Amino acid sequence: MGRYRYEIDNVRAHLRSLWAVIGIQTVIIAALWFGWSEAPERLTVHIPPDLRSGAVLAVDEVPPANVYAFAFYIFQQLNRWPEDGAKDYGRAIFRVSSYLTPRYRADLIAELEQKGRRGELAYRVRGMQEISGHGYEERRVDVQSPQAWIVWLDLDLLESVKGMTVKRTAIRYPLRVVRYAVDLEANPWGLALDGFGADGPRRLTDVELEDNGGTDGGG
Repeated sequence: MGRYRYEIDNVRAHLRSLWAVIGIQTVIIAALWFGWSEAPERLTVHIPPDLRSGAVLAVDEVPPANVYAFAFYIFQQLNRWPEDGAKDYGRAIFRVSSYLTPRYRADLIAELEQKGRRGELAYRVRGMQEISGHGYEERRVDVQSPQAWIVWLDLDLLESVKGMTVKRTAIRYPLRVVRYAVDLEANPWGLALDGFGADGPRRLTDVELEDNGGTDGGG
């Protein structure tokens, strides 16, 4: 009898240990489920373009090269009027509106209306391109804070009306870029143009053009 009772006690002890294991596993599963439920559905990581020497970045860190690429691409699209500025300018603002802060978008719309009243947009074709030798360098991105940057773009502004060139000018644009992650579905960059910084755009001198555009405030 004693032997059977001893076996029964062993079985009961084993069952208690199994229940303890099940309880621990339940707690672990609940913790994992809670962590999963609290995790963001979408995560944006900005990878620098040059990884030859490796890179260690925080999840919310935006490398200066990426900020420069964003500013150049969006600003170039904003100033691309392929046929008629009277129609194309408004379309361009609407097309990139997710990449503009509300303040800058309002400024652009006001400029659109003003230029339209003056007849400065009709049949005007506009495009911008980066000046050769004036591409990205670290000094072209001035980090103001983890949330804001000034990007110095040296661009050739090309304009024509009915096939006749009316403007070809080398201009330096100090563009303000801010973190703007309000709708990552429409704006996966999580950045936005916020207008001009410093003293605004200005023409480049011949000396600056020959000097590959050393910035006067971009580092």
